[in-house]
Amino acid sequence: MRCLREKLQQANQQLGTDYPEPVLLYQQRGTSAGTAWLDRWEIRLNPVLLLENEQRFIDEVIPHELAHLLVHRRFGRVPPHGKQWQWMMESVLGVPARRTHQFEIASVQSKTFLYQCGCQHHELTLRRHNRVLRNEAEYRCRRCGRTLHPAGDTPT
Repeated sequence: MRCLREKLQQANQQLGTDYPEPVLLYQQRGTSAGTAWLDRWEIRLNPVLLLENEQRFIDEVIPHELAHLLVHRRFGRVPPHGKQWQWMMESVLGVPARRTHQFEIASVQSKTFLYQCGCQHHELTLRRHNRVLRNEAEYRCRRCGRTLHPAGDTPT
């Protein structure tokens, strides 16, 4: 919370604003370190990755997610890691603008399922795998454009 308050105060001073403190929840799951819920003015953090990475997590993830909230309030709907977000991270919050974390994720990584297309193998999450099995979704390779099928299955 101290980091969040300090970075928010820093941003408010530099931007000449009085943005309120966002709600901070420890409900993020999976391999994401955190997410910013723009319309709710809320930051959700992954408690497992926080405990495993402590200060590095605080120094990187808190400003990253706060920057998303601040950019949304100041500029409206813009690309999530675009020039406005990069400016907010580096010029206002004084933190390098990295899009993704480099934390070890073995403890939070869920089982994946091997799929293939025409050119390579893909790993789908349990959620996506189940959606394929229930015929609720089909996924395509970004490289070759072909539909993904469970590895070993012959595409029809």
